[in-house]
Amino acid sequence: MVNFATFDLNLLRVLDALLRDRSTIKAGERLGLSQPAVSAALGRLRHALNDDILVRQGQRMVPTDFANRLTGPLREELFRLETLFVEPAFEPETANMTFRVCGSDFFADMLMPALIERTQEISPFIKIQLVDLVPDSYVDTLDRYGADAALVPDADFPDWIEKQVLFRSPFVVISAKDNPHTKAAKLKAGDTFPLDLFCALKHALFSPQGNIRSMGDDALDAIGRQRDVVATLPAFSGVCRTVGNSDLIALVPCQYAQNLGGLLNIRAYKAPIDVVVPKISLIWQRRLDNAPSQVWFRELVSSILSPLDTDAESWL
Repeated sequence: MVNFATFDLNLLRVLDALLRDRSTIKAGERLGLSQPAVSAALGRLRHALNDDILVRQGQRMVPTDFANRLTGPLREELFRLETLFVEPAFEPETANMTFRVCGSDFFADMLMPALIERTQEISPFIKIQLVDLVPDSYVDTLDRYGADAALVPDADFPDWIEKQVLFRSPFVVISAKDNPHTKAAKLKAGDTFPLDLFCALKHALFSPQGNIRSMGDDALDAIGRQRDVVATLPAFSGVCRTVGNSDLIALVPCQYAQNLGGLLNIRAYKAPIDVVVPKISLIWQRRLDNAPSQVWFRELVSSILSPLDTDAESWL
């Protein structure tokens, strides 16, 4: 039994960081403490809770069963404490603060220009940062970058994450406007790209991690077909520019193709395969749910991106 009369409640923040990062070094970086200070705090936690909390397993530190049971409830209680100190009011006209949102380069084109313009109209002191996603773990992005929100494909998220689905983003086929193969096929913008031609041509693929497969390949597998991916790029802008200057084709979100079609040498066509249509969600930590500044920022982002769902209709 813990004696709360003598228990140092500051240790709860250390415990939460240790359970998140499973490393005294990383927990120290999160909290702004030295590694020895975190190690000392871990020792005090072990004594107070009569449990090892973290134990070494090979090269990793893993939580004990007792610590695992604490993880969710502890985070919830800390969130509740933080809400006691939520800003009482938010005046965007005079606010001097920075909002950080995570997302792919899709949002560098589809969100940031309008978001910065509207923000500057309302408040010249607010700053906006778009940072990249953490590979393979979108939720970790919020913690890693101290982000206010992230824009990611919809999924089942942990219960400490809130979300708002903003828009659907069907994939379309793009090729260079002067691609000799699409010219020979007499394709017009918006036509359905022939399946045989889709499989015969070489492809560029958006993949920050350099994977050569995506949802498009899953759709092809379902009908016993394959494609030839010869290039991967970590940004949709790079995919579009590569396609616009070559005979390659690619699958990209329809809104992105429409947005850049007038700027780059590309044309968009309906895909000949049933690629899963991603739903794009805005996610944030539950502890930020009611903070006035966060609500204002999320509503602003939503007002810019939600209309993209209308743009998707003609491609569905």
